[in-house]
Amino acid sequence: MEDKMLTLDKFEEASEIVKNVTQETKLVYSDFYSAQMGNKVYLKPENMQFTGAYKLRGAYYKLSTLTEEERRKGLITASAGNHAQGVAYAAKCYGAKAVIVMPTTTPLIKVNRTKNYGAEVVLWGDVYDEACEHAYELAKEHGYTFIHPFDDPAVATGQGTIAMEIFKELPLVDYILVPVGGGGLATGVSTLAKLLNPKIKVIGVEPEGAGCLKASIEAGKVVTLDSVSTIADGTAVKTPGVQIFPYLCKNLDDIITVPDEELVVAFLDMVENHKMVVENSGLLTVAALKHLNVKNKRIVSILSGGNMDVITMSSVVQQGLIMRDRIFTVSVLLPDKPGELSHVADVIAKQNGNVIKLEHNQFVSINRNAAVELRITLEAFGTEHKHEIIQALEKNNYQPRLVRTNI
Repeated sequence: MEDKMLTLDKFEEASEIVKNVTQETKLVYSDFYSAQMGNKVYLKPENMQFTGAYKLRGAYYKLSTLTEEERRKGLITASAGNHAQGVAYAAKCYGAKAVIVMPTTTPLIKVNRTKNYGAEVVLWGDVYDEACEHAYELAKEHGYTFIHPFDDPAVATGQGTIAMEIFKELPLVDYILVPVGGGGLATGVSTLAKLLNPKIKVIGVEPEGAGCLKASIEAGKVVTLDSVSTIADGTAVKTPGVQIFPYLCKNLDDIITVPDEELVVAFLDMVENHKMVVENSGLLTVAALKHLNVKNKRIVSILSGGNMDVITMSSVVQQGLIMRDRIFTVSVLLPDKPGELSHVADVIAKQNGNVIKLEHNQFVSINRNAAVELRITLEAFGTEHKHEIIQALEKNNYQPRLVRTNI
Protein backbone atom coordinates (compact mmCIF):
# COMPACT_ATOMS: atom_id res chain seq x y z
CA MET A 1 0.00 0.00 0.00
CA GLU A 2 2.64 2.51 1.16
CA ASP A 3 4.84 2.42 -1.94
CA LYS A 4 1.85 3.32 -4.11
CA MET A 5 1.49 6.59 -2.19
CA LEU A 6 2.61 10.04 -3.34
CA THR A 7 1.23 9.50 -6.86
CA LEU A 8 -1.17 11.82 -8.64
CA ASP A 9 -4.01 9.30 -8.22
CA LYS A 10 -3.41 9.04 -4.48
CA PHE A 11 -3.18 12.81 -4.07
CA GLU A 12 -6.53 13.14 -5.88
CA GLU A 13 -8.06 10.45 -3.71
CA ALA A 14 -6.70 12.08 -0.54
CA SER A 15 -8.02 15.49 -1.62
CA GLU A 16 -11.55 14.10 -1.83
CA ILE A 17 -11.29 12.14 1.43
CA VAL A 18 -9.93 14.99 3.58
CA LYS A 19 -12.82 17.22 2.50
CA ASN A 20 -14.90 15.23 5.01
CA VAL A 21 -13.06 16.84 7.91
CA THR A 22 -11.27 19.98 6.69
CA GLN A 23 -12.42 23.54 6.45
CA GLU A 24 -11.73 25.49 3.29
CA THR A 25 -8.66 27.67 3.88
CA LYS A 26 -8.74 29.98 0.89
CA LEU A 27 -5.60 31.91 -0.02
CA VAL A 28 -5.30 35.35 1.56
CA TYR A 29 -3.53 37.97 -0.57
CA SER A 30 -1.16 39.97 1.64
CA ASP A 31 -0.92 43.64 0.69
CA PHE A 32 1.50 44.13 3.58
CA TYR A 33 4.05 41.47 2.53
CA SER A 34 3.56 42.02 -1.20
CA ALA A 35 4.48 45.70 -0.85
CA GLN A 36 7.49 44.87 1.36
CA MET A 37 8.86 42.09 -0.83
CA GLY A 38 8.08 43.29 -4.35
CA ASN A 39 6.25 40.02 -5.03
CA LYS A 40 2.63 38.89 -4.97
CA VAL A 41 2.46 37.16 -1.62
CA TYR A 42 -0.42 34.88 -0.67
CA LEU A 43 -0.95 33.16 2.67
CA LYS A 44 -2.41 29.65 2.94
CA PRO A 45 -4.05 29.96 6.40
CA GLU A 46 -3.99 26.43 7.79
CA ASN A 47 -3.97 28.11 11.22
CA MET A 48 -7.72 28.52 10.54
CA GLN A 49 -8.05 24.79 9.88
CA PHE A 50 -10.19 22.60 12.08
CA THR A 51 -7.99 21.55 15.08
CA GLY A 52 -5.91 24.67 14.34
CA ALA A 53 -3.39 23.07 11.96
CA TYR A 54 -2.91 21.16 8.69
CA LYS A 55 -2.06 17.88 10.49
CA LEU A 56 -5.65 16.65 10.43
CA ARG A 57 -5.25 16.03 6.68
CA GLY A 58 -2.47 13.44 6.95
CA ALA A 59 -3.95 11.75 10.02
CA TYR A 60 -7.43 11.40 8.55
CA TYR A 61 -6.19 10.16 5.18
CA LYS A 62 -3.84 7.66 6.86
CA LEU A 63 -6.73 6.26 8.93
CA SER A 64 -8.81 5.87 5.76
CA THR A 65 -6.10 3.55 4.35
CA LEU A 66 -6.06 1.26 7.42
CA THR A 67 -8.07 -1.94 7.72
CA GLU A 68 -10.93 -2.16 10.19
CA GLU A 69 -8.79 -4.50 12.29
CA GLU A 70 -5.83 -2.08 12.41
CA ARG A 71 -8.15 0.68 13.60
CA ARG A 72 -9.81 -1.61 16.17
CA LYS A 73 -6.45 -2.36 17.83
CA GLY A 74 -6.23 1.32 18.80
CA LEU A 75 -3.91 3.98 17.43
CA ILE A 76 -0.82 5.52 18.94
CA THR A 77 1.37 8.42 17.92
CA ALA A 78 3.92 10.88 19.26
CA SER A 79 3.56 14.59 18.70
CA ALA A 80 4.47 18.00 20.02
CA GLY A 81 0.87 18.99 19.56
CA ASN A 82 -0.71 19.48 16.15
CA HIS A 83 -0.40 15.91 14.86
CA ALA A 84 -1.71 14.80 18.27
CA GLN A 85 -4.91 16.76 17.74
CA GLY A 86 -5.17 15.56 14.15
CA VAL A 87 -4.90 11.88 15.12
CA ALA A 88 -7.20 12.34 18.12
CA TYR A 89 -9.88 13.96 15.98
CA ALA A 90 -9.50 11.50 13.09
CA ALA A 91 -9.68 8.56 15.53
CA LYS A 92 -12.87 10.01 17.00
CA CYS A 93 -14.39 10.19 13.50
CA TYR A 94 -13.58 6.50 12.96
CA GLY A 95 -14.62 5.47 16.48
CA ALA A 96 -11.09 4.23 17.27
CA LYS A 97 -9.12 4.55 20.52
CA ALA A 98 -6.15 6.94 20.35
CA VAL A 99 -3.12 7.18 22.66
CA ILE A 100 -0.89 10.21 22.17
CA VAL A 101 2.62 10.53 23.64
CA MET A 102 3.61 14.18 23.99
CA PRO A 103 6.86 15.75 25.28
CA THR A 104 6.55 17.07 28.84
CA THR A 105 7.29 20.56 27.47
CA THR A 106 4.12 20.63 25.32
CA PRO A 107 1.98 23.75 25.95
CA LEU A 108 -1.02 22.97 28.15
CA ILE A 109 -3.51 24.18 25.52
CA LYS A 110 -2.33 21.43 23.13
CA VAL A 111 -2.50 18.75 25.85
CA ASN A 112 -6.03 19.76 26.85
CA ARG A 113 -7.34 20.01 23.30
CA THR A 114 -5.97 16.56 22.51
CA LYS A 115 -7.73 15.15 25.59
CA ASN A 116 -10.92 16.97 24.58
CA TYR A 117 -10.99 15.00 21.31
CA GLY A 118 -11.18 11.86 23.44
CA ALA A 119 -7.55 10.73 23.27
CA GLU A 120 -5.47 9.36 26.14
CA VAL A 121 -2.38 11.57 26.62
CA VAL A 122 0.95 10.29 27.96
CA LEU A 123 3.56 12.98 28.74
CA TRP A 124 7.10 11.66 28.20
CA GLY A 125 10.58 13.07 27.43
CA ASP A 126 11.84 16.59 26.81
CA VAL A 127 11.64 16.60 23.01
CA TYR A 128 9.59 14.96 20.29
CA ASP A 129 12.23 12.30 19.57
CA GLU A 130 12.10 10.95 23.14
CA ALA A 131 8.29 10.91 23.09
CA CYS A 132 8.40 9.01 19.79
CA GLU A 133 10.69 6.34 21.19
CA HIS A 134 8.30 5.78 24.09
CA ALA A 135 5.32 5.60 21.73
CA TYR A 136 7.02 2.78 19.79
CA GLU A 137 7.54 0.88 23.05
CA LEU A 138 3.87 1.28 24.01
CA ALA A 139 2.76 0.21 20.51
CA LYS A 140 4.80 -2.98 20.86
CA GLU A 141 3.54 -3.63 24.36
CA HIS A 142 -0.18 -3.12 23.64
CA GLY A 143 -0.38 -3.99 19.94
CA TYR A 144 -1.47 -0.47 18.90
CA THR A 145 -1.23 0.71 15.28
CA PHE A 146 1.47 3.40 15.12
CA ILE A 147 0.70 6.55 13.11
CA HIS A 148 3.95 8.37 12.45
CA PRO A 149 3.60 12.18 12.40
CA PHE A 150 5.71 12.62 9.27
CA ASP A 151 7.78 9.59 8.20
CA ASP A 152 4.90 7.86 6.45
CA PRO A 153 4.09 8.19 2.74
CA ALA A 154 0.32 7.97 3.41
CA VAL A 155 0.47 10.76 5.99
CA ALA A 156 2.61 12.84 3.62
CA THR A 157 0.08 12.24 0.82
CA GLY A 158 -2.67 13.60 3.05
CA GLN A 159 -0.61 16.71 3.85
CA GLY A 160 0.06 17.22 0.14
CA THR A 161 -3.62 18.00 -0.42
CA ILE A 162 -2.66 21.57 0.54
CA ALA A 163 -0.73 21.85 -2.74
CA MET A 164 -3.80 20.66 -4.68
CA GLU A 165 -5.86 23.48 -3.14
CA ILE A 166 -3.15 26.08 -3.79
CA PHE A 167 -2.86 24.98 -7.42
CA LYS A 168 -6.62 25.10 -8.01
CA GLU A 169 -6.83 28.64 -6.63
CA LEU A 170 -3.57 29.96 -8.06
CA PRO A 171 -2.56 27.85 -11.08
CA LEU A 172 0.27 30.27 -11.93
CA VAL A 173 1.98 29.99 -8.55
CA ASP A 174 5.79 30.41 -8.86
CA TYR A 175 6.99 29.64 -5.31
CA ILE A 176 5.55 27.68 -2.40
CA LEU A 177 7.22 28.12 0.99
CA VAL A 178 6.63 25.22 3.36
CA PRO A 179 7.67 24.77 7.02
CA VAL A 180 9.87 21.77 7.82
CA GLY A 181 9.96 19.82 11.07
CA GLY A 182 10.32 16.16 10.18
CA GLY A 183 9.45 16.78 6.53
CA GLY A 184 5.98 15.22 6.06
CA LEU A 185 4.25 18.41 4.91
CA ALA A 186 7.21 19.39 2.72
CA THR A 187 7.22 15.91 1.13
CA GLY A 188 3.55 15.99 0.23
CA VAL A 189 3.51 19.60 -0.97
CA SER A 190 6.74 19.45 -3.00
CA THR A 191 5.98 16.07 -4.59
CA LEU A 192 2.49 17.06 -5.73
CA ALA A 193 3.60 20.55 -6.84
CA LYS A 194 6.28 19.01 -9.09
CA LEU A 195 3.77 16.50 -10.50
CA LEU A 196 1.37 19.33 -11.33
CA ASN A 197 4.02 21.69 -12.69
CA PRO A 198 7.77 20.92 -12.49
CA LYS A 199 8.50 24.66 -12.84
CA ILE A 200 7.01 25.49 -9.41
CA LYS A 201 9.79 26.13 -6.91
CA VAL A 202 9.17 24.64 -3.47
CA ILE A 203 11.33 25.95 -0.64
CA GLY A 204 11.53 24.29 2.77
CA VAL A 205 11.92 26.56 5.81
CA GLU A 206 13.46 25.34 9.08
CA PRO A 207 14.19 27.08 12.39
CA GLU A 208 17.91 27.85 12.70
CA GLY A 209 18.04 25.93 15.99
CA ALA A 210 16.55 22.76 14.46
CA GLY A 211 17.91 22.50 10.92
CA CYS A 212 17.83 18.71 10.70
CA LEU A 213 16.82 18.53 7.01
CA LYS A 214 19.42 21.06 5.86
CA ALA A 215 22.10 19.11 7.74
CA SER A 216 20.87 15.82 6.23
CA ILE A 217 20.75 17.10 2.65
CA GLU A 218 24.27 18.54 3.02
CA ALA A 219 25.46 15.17 4.37
CA GLY A 220 23.63 13.27 1.62
CA LYS A 221 21.95 11.04 4.21
CA VAL A 222 19.59 11.33 7.18
CA VAL A 223 21.47 12.69 10.18
CA THR A 224 20.36 13.33 13.77
CA LEU A 225 21.17 16.65 15.41
CA ASP A 226 22.72 16.49 18.89
CA SER A 227 20.14 18.93 20.20
CA VAL A 228 17.46 21.34 19.06
CA SER A 229 16.69 24.77 20.47
CA THR A 230 13.93 26.92 19.01
CA ILE A 231 10.72 28.67 20.01
CA ALA A 232 9.10 26.96 17.01
CA ASP A 233 8.07 23.91 19.08
CA GLY A 234 6.07 22.32 16.23
CA THR A 235 9.22 22.01 14.09
CA ALA A 236 11.72 21.18 16.87
CA VAL A 237 12.78 17.84 15.36
CA LYS A 238 16.24 16.25 15.52
CA THR A 239 15.88 13.72 12.69
CA PRO A 240 13.95 14.06 9.40
CA GLY A 241 11.92 11.13 8.09
CA VAL A 242 13.96 8.27 6.60
CA GLN A 243 11.21 6.98 4.26
CA ILE A 244 10.37 10.41 2.92
CA PHE A 245 13.96 11.71 2.68
CA PRO A 246 14.44 10.70 -1.00
CA TYR A 247 11.31 12.72 -1.96
CA LEU A 248 12.62 15.76 -0.09
CA CYS A 249 16.01 15.54 -1.82
CA LYS A 250 14.34 15.23 -5.20
CA ASN A 251 11.54 17.78 -4.95
CA LEU A 252 12.67 20.61 -2.65
CA ASP A 253 14.51 23.36 -4.53
CA ASP A 254 16.14 24.90 -1.49
CA ILE A 255 16.05 25.17 2.30
CA ILE A 256 16.06 28.44 4.22
CA THR A 257 16.78 28.56 7.94
CA VAL A 258 15.28 31.31 10.08
CA PRO A 259 16.47 32.56 13.51
CA ASP A 260 13.95 32.73 16.36
CA GLU A 261 14.14 36.55 16.59
CA GLU A 262 12.61 36.83 13.12
CA LEU A 263 9.66 34.66 14.18
CA VAL A 264 8.97 37.01 17.09
CA VAL A 265 8.75 40.00 14.76
CA ALA A 266 6.68 38.00 12.22
CA PHE A 267 4.13 37.21 14.96
CA LEU A 268 3.61 40.93 15.60
CA ASP A 269 3.31 41.68 11.87
CA MET A 270 0.76 38.91 11.39
CA VAL A 271 -1.40 40.02 14.33
CA GLU A 272 -1.25 43.71 13.45
CA ASN A 273 -1.65 43.46 9.69
CA HIS A 274 -3.71 40.29 9.18
CA LYS A 275 -5.44 39.94 12.56
CA MET A 276 -4.31 36.30 12.61
CA VAL A 277 -2.73 34.25 15.39
CA VAL A 278 -0.09 31.97 13.84
CA GLU A 279 2.17 29.76 15.94
CA ASN A 280 5.94 30.13 15.62
CA SER A 281 6.39 27.12 13.30
CA GLY A 282 3.69 28.50 11.01
CA LEU A 283 5.52 31.84 10.82
CA LEU A 284 8.69 30.28 9.37
CA THR A 285 7.45 30.77 5.81
CA VAL A 286 6.58 34.41 6.45
CA ALA A 287 9.96 35.17 8.04
CA ALA A 288 11.61 33.43 5.06
CA LEU A 289 10.11 35.86 2.52
CA LYS A 290 12.90 38.38 2.92
CA HIS A 291 15.52 35.64 2.44
CA LEU A 292 14.17 34.95 -1.06
CA ASN A 293 16.06 36.92 -3.66
CA VAL A 294 13.27 37.17 -6.26
CA LYS A 295 10.91 39.88 -7.55
CA ASN A 296 7.51 39.93 -9.27
CA LYS A 297 6.74 36.29 -8.43
CA ARG A 298 3.57 34.72 -7.09
CA ILE A 299 4.56 33.28 -3.73
CA VAL A 300 2.47 31.23 -1.33
CA SER A 301 3.52 31.01 2.33
CA ILE A 302 1.89 28.06 4.10
CA LEU A 303 0.87 29.07 7.63
CA SER A 304 0.90 25.57 9.08
CA GLY A 305 -0.88 26.18 12.40
CA GLY A 306 -2.22 28.56 15.00
CA ASN A 307 -2.11 26.59 18.22
CA MET A 308 -0.32 28.88 20.60
CA ASP A 309 -1.02 29.19 24.29
CA VAL A 310 -1.76 32.65 25.66
CA ILE A 311 1.30 32.74 27.95
CA THR A 312 3.64 32.08 25.01
CA MET A 313 1.69 34.64 22.99
CA SER A 314 2.08 37.37 25.61
CA SER A 315 5.82 36.77 25.92
CA VAL A 316 6.26 36.80 22.11
CA VAL A 317 4.30 40.07 21.87
CA GLN A 318 6.44 41.66 24.61
CA GLN A 319 9.69 40.50 22.99
CA GLY A 320 8.47 41.72 19.61
CA LEU A 321 7.63 45.18 20.96
CA ILE A 322 11.07 45.43 22.57
CA MET A 323 12.85 44.25 19.40
CA ARG A 324 10.91 46.76 17.33
CA ASP A 325 11.82 49.59 19.75
CA ARG A 326 8.15 50.06 20.48
CA ILE A 327 8.97 49.62 24.18
CA PHE A 328 12.27 50.61 25.79
CA THR A 329 13.66 51.55 29.20
CA VAL A 330 15.90 54.50 29.92
CA SER A 331 17.68 55.46 33.16
CA VAL A 332 18.25 59.13 34.12
CA LEU A 333 19.83 60.70 37.21
CA LEU A 334 17.92 63.60 38.74
CA PRO A 335 18.89 66.20 41.34
CA ASP A 336 17.01 65.40 44.54
CA LYS A 337 14.70 68.39 44.54
CA PRO A 338 10.96 68.99 43.97
CA GLY A 339 9.63 69.40 40.43
CA GLU A 340 12.32 67.34 38.65
CA LEU A 341 9.98 64.42 37.98
CA SER A 342 7.38 66.63 36.33
CA HIS A 343 10.09 68.26 34.21
CA VAL A 344 11.27 64.88 32.86
CA ALA A 345 7.63 63.89 32.23
CA ASP A 346 7.14 67.16 30.34
CA VAL A 347 10.17 66.53 28.07
CA ILE A 348 8.84 63.04 27.23
CA ALA A 349 5.26 64.28 26.70
CA LYS A 350 6.44 66.90 24.19
CA GLN A 351 7.94 64.07 22.13
CA ASN A 352 4.68 62.06 22.31
CA GLY A 353 6.35 59.34 24.39
CA ASN A 354 4.03 57.32 26.57
CA VAL A 355 5.31 56.34 30.03
CA ILE A 356 4.16 52.84 31.02
CA LYS A 357 6.33 52.25 34.09
CA LEU A 358 8.41 54.34 36.51
CA GLU A 359 10.97 53.13 39.05
CA HIS A 360 12.35 55.71 41.47
CA ASN A 361 15.49 54.96 43.53
CA GLN A 362 16.66 57.62 46.00
CA PHE A 363 19.53 55.57 47.39
CA VAL A 364 21.63 55.25 44.27
CA SER A 365 24.18 57.90 45.29
CA ILE A 366 25.28 60.10 48.19
CA ASN A 367 25.64 63.03 45.78
CA ARG A 368 22.55 65.14 46.47
CA ASN A 369 22.86 66.91 43.10
CA ALA A 370 22.35 63.71 41.13
CA ALA A 371 20.98 61.51 43.83
CA VAL A 372 17.86 59.96 42.34
CA GLU A 373 17.86 57.33 39.62
CA LEU A 374 14.69 57.25 37.58
CA ARG A 375 14.04 54.24 35.31
CA ILE A 376 11.39 55.04 32.75
CA THR A 377 9.80 52.37 30.56
CA LEU A 378 8.29 54.00 27.50
CA GLU A 379 6.12 53.18 24.55
CA ALA A 380 7.28 54.58 21.20
CA PHE A 381 6.25 54.27 17.53
CA GLY A 382 9.54 52.59 16.60
CA THR A 383 13.31 53.14 16.37
CA GLU A 384 13.19 56.67 14.97
CA HIS A 385 10.76 57.87 17.64
CA LYS A 386 12.85 56.21 20.37
CA HIS A 387 15.93 58.17 19.21
CA GLU A 388 13.95 61.43 19.19
CA ILE A 389 12.91 60.90 22.84
CA ILE A 390 16.49 60.07 23.89
CA GLN A 391 17.85 63.16 22.05
CA ALA A 392 15.29 65.38 23.81
CA LEU A 393 16.39 63.99 27.19
CA GLU A 394 20.06 64.59 26.27
CA LYS A 395 19.27 68.17 25.22
CA ASN A 396 17.84 68.72 28.69
CA ASN A 397 21.04 67.39 30.30
CA TYR A 398 19.52 64.20 31.70
CA GLN A 399 22.27 61.91 30.30
CA PRO A 400 19.84 59.05 29.52
CA ARG A 401 21.25 55.54 29.58
CA LEU A 402 19.43 52.68 27.85
CA VAL A 403 18.85 49.67 30.10
CA ARG A 404 17.58 46.22 29.30
CA THR A 405 13.80 46.34 29.23
CA ASN A 406 12.13 43.98 31.62
CA ILE A 407 8.35 44.31 31.52
